[in-house]
Amino acid sequence: MKYSKPDSEDNSDAGDGVVAVRRAMRILGAFGVDDSHLSLAELSRRTGYHRSTVLRLARTLAMDDYLAQRVDGTWRLARAAGWLGACYQATFNVHDVVEPVLRELSSATGESATFYVREGNQRICVVRVEGPRSIRHHVRVGAALPLNLGSPGRVILAFSGEAGEPYESIRRAGYMMSLGERDAEVSSISAPVYTSNWTLLGAICISGPLSRLTEEAMNGHKETVLAAASRLSRAMMGVHQGTSVSGQRMTHF
Repeated sequence: MKYSKPDSEDNSDAGDGVVAVRRAMRILGAFGVDDSHLSLAELSRRTGYHRSTVLRLARTLAMDDYLAQRVDGTWRLARAAGWLGACYQATFNVHDVVEPVLRELSSATGESATFYVREGNQRICVVRVEGPRSIRHHVRVGAALPLNLGSPGRVILAFSGEAGEPYESIRRAGYMMSLGERDAEVSSISAPVYTSNWTLLGAICISGPLSRLTEEAMNGHKETVLAAASRLSRAMMGVHQGTSVSGQRMTHF
């Protein structure tokens, strides 16, 4: 796991905001979704600050319920931090985050990019960016399509825990390519998108005519699609920086 570490505790934030505030934010940002509590030593390691600095900041944050110290001396996020998270989730506009990622993906691949979520036994087209080419695959926003046909639906099923094949293979690969499965003239490649606590949110995909978006072409776009899914997942989780979401933890705000 990688953490942002200042070059010097004395001048890392100088000239770029209030030093004490930024240091306090680093303390809060050291916690990840799997960290119910952290020791002073671990907070010091993750932030790069001396233990005395971390202790002083932690005690200050605890005064307003952003942190709380447990009986064993470790620290956990407290009520005020949870309230900020709840406010963020309540005011968060998915479209504002999803659409820019889809636009970048469409621009990079030359194909239409779509974000689907599950609703019962169907997948719903939530956000769509049409590709730049005149011949392209069309799906309207709000359209309901089957889960068991096409790569976006199968990816949603696979990462929702569906048993058997092809879902085991999809989970191992981390993505799926579909050639003419739902529509004989359409192909697509999809990857899962997660939200907080590694909850599956949906699937991101590119799609296009089979004559152009061949298996070879999709293999060429695979890393671009996976990178877009990772970037979108990080945004949904409130992640500042880190590695791929395919099984590795990341640094959080």
